[in-house]
Amino acid sequence: MITFEDFQKVEIAIGKILSAQKVPETDKLLKLSVDFGPSVAKAMEGEGTHDIRQIISGISLYFPDCSVLVGKKCAFVVNLEPRMIRGLESQGMILAVSTEDGKFSLLQSKAKIPAGTRAK
Repeated sequence: MITFEDFQKVEIAIGKILSAQKVPETDKLLKLSVDFGPSVAKAMEGEGTHDIRQIISGISLYFPDCSVLVGKKCAFVVNLEPRMIRGLESQGMILAVSTEDGKFSLLQSKAKIPAGTRAK
């Protein structure tokens, strides 16, 4: 069990997957480029600046053709400390569910929800 205050520390946002590539010499890893919408921190860099992050995820077995992920809007944890995985920096975590018998689903949003929208 965690406290409500601990739960409030987790930032979940919708990100639009811009690209997906298999990580060479791995079976499970994909390298995703994800748009999290206009960034407050980057607002001073110019209009139209978006928070684009690299996410490394172990979901490759569920997506033999990883190009099907491009354009999907999914939920991500966006305030994890960056982590090095196989020499690549991962700047968040995609959220998904799976069952014991192998069923799998990403947590996706409807198309009308813009990238960067935070879960409440």
